[in-house]
Amino acid sequence: MVQEWIMKILFVTSEAHPLIKTGGLADVAGSLPKALLELGLDVRLIIPKYQALQTTEEIYFKSTVQVNNTKANILETRLPGTQVIVWLVDCPEFFNFPGNPYLDEKGNAWANIAERFALFCRIVAEVAMNRGYLHWTPDIVHCNDWQSGLVPALLSLEHKRPATVFSIHNLSYQGLFPKATHTLLNLPGQLWNTNGVEFNGMLSFLKGGLACSDRITTVSPTYAHEIQTADFGYGLEGLLSYRKDSLSGIINGIDAEYWNPETDPSISSNFNASTLNKKLLNKTALQNRYSLSVGNNILVIAVISRMVEQKGIDLVLKCLPEMLTLPLQFIFHGRGDKHFEQQLNRFAKAYPDKMAVIIGYEEELAHLIEAGADVFLMPSRYEPCGLNQLYSQRYGTVPIVRKTGGLADTVVDALPETLRDKTATGFVFRKATCGTLMEAIKRALTVYGQPESWKQLQVTGMKKNFSWKKSAKEYLALYALLSPHAQSPQK
Repeated sequence: MVQEWIMKILFVTSEAHPLIKTGGLADVAGSLPKALLELGLDVRLIIPKYQALQTTEEIYFKSTVQVNNTKANILETRLPGTQVIVWLVDCPEFFNFPGNPYLDEKGNAWANIAERFALFCRIVAEVAMNRGYLHWTPDIVHCNDWQSGLVPALLSLEHKRPATVFSIHNLSYQGLFPKATHTLLNLPGQLWNTNGVEFNGMLSFLKGGLACSDRITTVSPTYAHEIQTADFGYGLEGLLSYRKDSLSGIINGIDAEYWNPETDPSISSNFNASTLNKKLLNKTALQNRYSLSVGNNILVIAVISRMVEQKGIDLVLKCLPEMLTLPLQFIFHGRGDKHFEQQLNRFAKAYPDKMAVIIGYEEELAHLIEAGADVFLMPSRYEPCGLNQLYSQRYGTVPIVRKTGGLADTVVDALPETLRDKTATGFVFRKATCGTLMEAIKRALTVYGQPESWKQLQVTGMKKNFSWKKSAKEYLALYALLSPHAQSPQK
């Protein structure tokens, strides 16, 4: 009897929820492999074993791998709550320190961050070539963002290698280092050229992934087009345009079980599209928790975000004086630029009944905010995909977004015709100016004053299917296009 062939995927990431999370990549890496496994693929996730990594699952020793003069143990566990096998690259001299994957405990970038992720990439390449003593060879190695960008580059030098896919979650983070770092890392000399890791005389981990992978994906169709332009390409638009036939955009999905207002244990009162009146209980709990004036006549606007210019926080700050004259309340949750954090805190101190600022990130609080807010604000200057606008729609929280990247692909503007045909799910503005943002806010206030229209917006958003099922099938189709043992990038 012939054994059925099962496609093997090695999913490479620097973070994955709930093991460790700093941003949206962790949400993707914690849910896409699970969706691929459910489609029948043999998926293994590989990630460094950071000191801060947390799991409730048992961990087993599998093997020891040596690259240059450094040894790393490969440990095996499972992604909590799933059957996805996780391999942890355990090298204490690089990863056993307090902090997150990119910053130390004082919030400074790791001084040896290039060495940390170069080692990780080298170990991944060994595992991909079945030199990790794991007796498992992937057909596809799926890498994510600059931290794994050297993997396709290193594999491009191998004979009979697996095919490679490289996903861009945010092109602005490039893993850029001085030329001397190439020598310090003892990388193969064949990679130091414009078709490899060299970028304007510097070493770019990201460039290695873009130039040497068989296929490139990014996290929304609109962003795939945007990054081929000078405005969004960060100097790599020429390469991305050259490789446009190998570039595609696939919208991120969400874990629809984890982000489910009907069963979410982190919110005050569970609800669904048929029991939307219970959402008000979450709003009241949120207002009480942060000593905001309680009432349903006030529109509660939430922002859960990195406090950085990319996310449009500076634009919000410019508009706040006018916004705070309107029947609005604000809840900000996140961390980032200290200057932005300080300005937000000053506003919160001046308007304690209208504004709350919670610096940091708490997963359970993010769920309560999504459930309790009326509106979720995402005025991003660029947004590869965005996940919070998807979570918000799931929770009946109407998004206000700027028309860019994945926001443009996932939110339908509330215009007279879309309100009439019941396709509207939020409010969309084009330019990153106070005038256009305020116009969207005021449109939202107007519709909020029309309870039936507002409820229709909520219900339409809640009925959208943003689960990984559809997107995972698109990845499966992409994997199927690739020869299991491609020899060179299909440019």
